[in-house]
Amino acid sequence: MKNVWISALTENQPRVSAVTAVLKQYGLNCTGHFWADAPEKMSWRSAVTALLDAKADLWLVLADDAEMAKPGVRYALSLMAASLRQIKGPGFQIVFLWNSAAPAPDKLPQILQSATLAEESAASWAAKIVARANMPGKAAAPEYRLDIQGDERLGQWFEIGPSEGAWRGVVFGVTGEGAEINFQAVGSKGRLPEKTTLEYAQQGLKIQAGSREFTAWAVRNQVDANSSYFVRVKGCPDAILFMPYANETDDSEVSATILSLK
Repeated sequence: MKNVWISALTENQPRVSAVTAVLKQYGLNCTGHFWADAPEKMSWRSAVTALLDAKADLWLVLADDAEMAKPGVRYALSLMAASLRQIKGPGFQIVFLWNSAAPAPDKLPQILQSATLAEESAASWAAKIVARANMPGKAAAPEYRLDIQGDERLGQWFEIGPSEGAWRGVVFGVTGEGAEINFQAVGSKGRLPEKTTLEYAQQGLKIQAGSREFTAWAVRNQVDANSSYFVRVKGCPDAILFMPYANETDDSEVSATILSLK
């Protein structure tokens, strides 16, 4: 039996019960929670842990227009999706089930645009979820690793690194009102380092990307598939930018990855 983890954006028990009853008829085991709009407390991290403990094959978000219009909800959903795809693989299935007309994918934050969108008014919504739960995704792995570590006490830490090979340094930037970087570190992949030694650390770099200006920090430590760059970010950035550090003597082309989060 396949397992589905449900995140209900509103505390609407009748809707959850109705969706769960239909999916159980299709042989899916459903567990889940009601979403808490508290990105500053990193409340979504507990949902990641619970989803993993439940051995979920698919993450189902019961969405509606009012909740999805909230920047904090869109932001935390983006972070949860990024973490799940880092932990479970880029093909991990994510489905948004709307109780109204689903938006075009490009109306969602960038990290969520590859999710499957379904509508409760369509007769095929349950069959679509069953198919996704039983079908491993075919998404190609990106050239980077992106995860988010921490909690309310430790703060919000973005973890960055290459999927393979090595970067000779990292640049990471944020944009958005109230968003700022306040610490950086380098250490083993998957856990915040207790100690760190930074090489040529830089702060307050300004990077213009189209109409947006990012404030970035950087280090020149080498980061490979077994190590990561960690950066603590205060607030909820609208978007993040990261890339390998380009040395003055390096003729190879370096391009930045920019991800919208709201």
